[in-house]
Amino acid sequence: MAGTGTTKAAAFLSLFVATGTLMCCALPALLVTLGMGAALAGLVSTVPAITLVSEHKDLVFAVAGSMLLGAWLLERRARAAACPTDPEQAAACQSARRGFPFMLTLATVMCAAGGFFAYLAPRLL
Repeated sequence: MAGTGTTKAAAFLSLFVATGTLMCCALPALLVTLGMGAALAGLVSTVPAITLVSEHKDLVFAVAGSMLLGAWLLERRARAAACPTDPEQAAACQSARRGFPFMLTLATVMCAAGGFFAYLAPRLL
């Protein structure tokens, strides 16, 4: 599949960045909602960078959205490419075509959940 490496890297980077949106916004909100404020305090004292990420959530979500959009565009372009004729490479190509959309969908859902907790949930409560 043409561009498989690029598409694979974009999918993994998107998943990584989407995880950052969860760490900055959704995880703290979930812990507080479940009455685990002490666990959140322990997490923040252990990993103080979480507060830094939270302070720059607009940038985090802008980067995550850009990465996700780029990954979806690369995946769509790679989907239209022909798979190799070699049976092993063709099998890997087909496997990638099934796996990448799932990974990108997971990253998109994670980013949406983080966005909900970062921007909508505070206004609803």
